[in-house]
Amino acid sequence: MPKLKSNRGAAKRFSKTGSGRIKRRQSFKNHILTKKSPKRKRQLRHGALIAHADEAAVRQMLPGL
Repeated sequence: MPKLKSNRGAAKRFSKTGSGRIKRRQSFKNHILTKKSPKRKRQLRHGALIAHADEAAVRQMLPGL
C-alpha cells in the first residue's frame, strides 16, 4: 500500500486543536490594510475553526491530521 500524501497547500493553512477540531487563519488581513479599522485588524489576528460542512473535505486533504 503506498503512503498517503497530504495536500501541501492545505497542510500550510490548517492545524489541529487539542480537541480534534481544525483551526484556520482569518482572511482579509493580508494587504490593503490602511482602510481597515484598527479594531477590525485586531479582531482578525485570532484564528477560527473551520465550519462543520468543510471538515470532511479538509480531513480528506490531510490524512495525517
